[in-house]
Amino acid sequence: MNSQLINRSLGATITQAFQQAETTRLLQALQLAPNIQYDSSNENGEDVKSHAREAADGAESRVWAHPAGVNCLEIDRFESRYLLSGGADSSIHIWDLDTAENNTQSSVYHPLGTVPKSYSSHKFGVTELSFYPFDSFAFLSSSYDHFLKLYSTKSLEVSASFDLSSVVYAHAISPVADHLLVACATQHPAVRLVDLRSGASAHSLAGHCGAVLSVAWSPHDANILATAGSDGTARLWDIRSSTGHLGLLDLEDSLGTIGDTTMKRISRPMDRRKAHAGACNGVAWTDDGDYLVTTGHDERIRTWSATTGANTLSHFGPTIKNANLSTVLPLLAPSYLTSSRQQVMFYPNDNEILMFDLFEGTLHKRLKAPGNAVGQARGGTGQRNLRNRVASLAWRSGHVELYSAHSDGVIRIWIPGTKEDAELEGEGPEEAAGVINEDNNRKRKREALNDLHRDLTRQRLTFN
Repeated sequence: MNSQLINRSLGATITQAFQQAETTRLLQALQLAPNIQYDSSNENGEDVKSHAREAADGAESRVWAHPAGVNCLEIDRFESRYLLSGGADSSIHIWDLDTAENNTQSSVYHPLGTVPKSYSSHKFGVTELSFYPFDSFAFLSSSYDHFLKLYSTKSLEVSASFDLSSVVYAHAISPVADHLLVACATQHPAVRLVDLRSGASAHSLAGHCGAVLSVAWSPHDANILATAGSDGTARLWDIRSSTGHLGLLDLEDSLGTIGDTTMKRISRPMDRRKAHAGACNGVAWTDDGDYLVTTGHDERIRTWSATTGANTLSHFGPTIKNANLSTVLPLLAPSYLTSSRQQVMFYPNDNEILMFDLFEGTLHKRLKAPGNAVGQARGGTGQRNLRNRVASLAWRSGHVELYSAHSDGVIRIWIPGTKEDAELEGEGPEEAAGVINEDNNRKRKREALNDLHRDLTRQRLTFN
């Protein structure tokens, strides 16, 4: 650090390079901030009573953002101040990240407002939240109850409601367009486009052979849309054309055939092009719009050229876990934080967060949430045990802060720590390498057992 300051004062290092070196160091130092908590118990009388009972029984009182589990997070990109959280109990909270109840031991945030389960709100768990693209005075929410809803941020009242007649897994609205079309990924195989101006479904994009699980608009082209589905395909669309379909991403294509008529003649047939060997349940763009990232049930993460559709063949190792039908979205850190071709990706890997180099696939760090793999959450039927996993990730622009939503009902924040904190945490490159080796050994043993089982079941054993 001192050498960098000296080089900058001497003019040997430009300001941008110095800034990227410092933000890269801060990214590598991310760790859990255990003393920052998000507590919605004041919004629910039952939660207050349960805290009182736990205190009377001498048990440790837990703090929940959503007692039944947190499904999704969204931070406004204008002020980077307001956080939206959606729960498995259909409730929605809005939090002010600049206002906390501080004491000598911790900082506790309480919701500015809450959308409880009611006649006009969602009936089932919230699947995704997004602020209005041009200001933070309105936001969208989708749910398992088949509805897409538009809310006023100030009053938290429903401004519009759209019945899509299918489970809505995800939705997206373009950050640069003025057409105000909301792309919805539903249980129906067609991508639904809802026009917020007219209040009706504009049209559908047909092509997937199963449920659509994830959608994402290009950050620079208002008419280009990427989708991922349970049929294992990831597709690109241009909503201006009559057919809309631009092409499919093919895991065996490392050259790129999208937009190249010559290569299309020698490429695989359309019905055989797959982005993943299993369901593809996540698609995201880099902020420059040059690359796409997809995730799938084959426990692979793939990076693609958005221009040609070529698979860049980035390999992220055997540590990837992905078995949920719900959307699993990687979070791409802003590119200005790191130097060129060194962008960082965060992946919600079950009950931990993996930090990768996006293009090299190198594992930089594992961010492990405290607690057991099986967590406890409260619902309408009382307390229940469920698998504790990371459900959603959000980045606070203008800061080096990562927010994670967990199925045990907790929102956690990850901020840069000191070198002493990292040593106490015991997470370093050596440990990360050791974990990778351990995972490789486990994978080899599992494959050997699978081969043995297959050989035994194929052959009929006879005894004379």
